[in-house]
Amino acid sequence: MIKKLYWRIRELIVTLWREVAKFGAVGGVAFIIDSAIFLWLISGPMDDSQLKAKVVAGVVATLFSWVANRYWTFRHKRSTGKARELVLFLVMNAIGLGIQTGCVGIAKYVLGLTSVTEVFVAGNVIGLVLATIFRFFAYKYWVFTNDRTHAADLPTEQDPAADAARR
Repeated sequence: MIKKLYWRIRELIVTLWREVAKFGAVGGVAFIIDSAIFLWLISGPMDDSQLKAKVVAGVVATLFSWVANRYWTFRHKRSTGKARELVLFLVMNAIGLGIQTGCVGIAKYVLGLTSVTEVFVAGNVIGLVLATIFRFFAYKYWVFTNDRTHAADLPTEQDPAADAARR
């Protein structure tokens, strides 16, 4: 009984760690996509429309993020209903994008910060940290909720040698 409990707790920790690490990697790439597009837009074609630029950059990064999270980060929890997941993913990302855009709005209209650097820090540093925390928990508990697991993703009690090789 204690051994089974140990393995179950260990599986949960390993699974959570892998999800956090993969979510972080996907988020890092999405951050680069979002930041590059946002900086390009506020430095050029949308220099007078920073809120719209944040939304455009966020939408492009969101589409990348859904594909990467569905097929890599949470592949062991995805359901067969792609449409349901995509709708929930978009709703959660709209909330996350609202958090980031709200930070840009507060910086610009409440604090009077208008330089590219100040607006960027508000939207893609402060806003991103807050939105990322929200998104991880939203994805884990509301979007990707199917409990199927792939045997290759989780260590098993029957094969400690394979588990050691994965580390």
